[in-house]
Amino acid sequence: MDRFGMEAIRNIVTREPLAVEHIGIHKITPIIGAEISGVDLSRPVPQAQFDEINQAFLAYHVLVFRDQNITREQQKDFGRRFGPLRALPVEDIDGEDPEMVLLKATQDSHFVAGESWHTDGTSAEIPAFAQMLHLKEMPESGCGGDTMFANMHLAYEMLSPKMKTMLEDLTAIHDGAVPWKGYEAPPNLPKTEHPVVARHSETGRKMLFVNPGFTTHILQLADFESAAILDTLFSLVDREHALSCRVSWQKNTLVLWDNHCTQHRAIWDYFPNGRYAERITMLGRKIDR
Repeated sequence: MDRFGMEAIRNIVTREPLAVEHIGIHKITPIIGAEISGVDLSRPVPQAQFDEINQAFLAYHVLVFRDQNITREQQKDFGRRFGPLRALPVEDIDGEDPEMVLLKATQDSHFVAGESWHTDGTSAEIPAFAQMLHLKEMPESGCGGDTMFANMHLAYEMLSPKMKTMLEDLTAIHDGAVPWKGYEAPPNLPKTEHPVVARHSETGRKMLFVNPGFTTHILQLADFESAAILDTLFSLVDREHALSCRVSWQKNTLVLWDNHCTQHRAIWDYFPNGRYAERITMLGRKIDR
């Protein structure tokens, strides 16, 4: 790690810790992720407790709630506290609930979604603000299937001042067909232009907003320049381990993450065992600089 990265990390870890009275917080790393205790999501969350959860969400970007034996409706009620839920078209849903995505892997699965670093749905004009995944069934082995999350505020802050200046006014295309490479893509997938460096809609903090799951090219650069810059930015997440945390799952674990300022990837290391989870998506504001 070079001097820019070390200074960026130092600026984050020296910030004052959150002062909370109604929840417990145990950070997963100094940079990203926290386990939240003292919360029962099977009951309505009191406003004072929710305010502290929201503070932790904005500070740590990934929140883990253990032992949450909740129904789909209870999960959705909690999700709505962060924003309206996305409803999928009827033809795209797995079950009977357009607001709930069912994620199931079995011994017959040929792949699982999200094995490489990505931010979900950035090809949309207004990408999902946050997501919440509730694990209902662990692999039969009882282990595996961790998810990694990376802090894209820190990814931006690790860049040199010259690189930040160059990226400031650039925009990139995010194409919904990218995840379908090698398969027959559905028609009319969205393709959207977003700033390469954006500001978080809630905190105003700058973040790097490109990801290999959807971003194809930078509009203001020649093709070879765009490829070189994007490769550099994409490789930053793989190379700098300090950017990321790793969440290990247990049955009835619920994880909430900020889909604007993080990337994530699923570790599929439990084949041929199966796993089942349910996910909801909260909508937010347009990505802007």
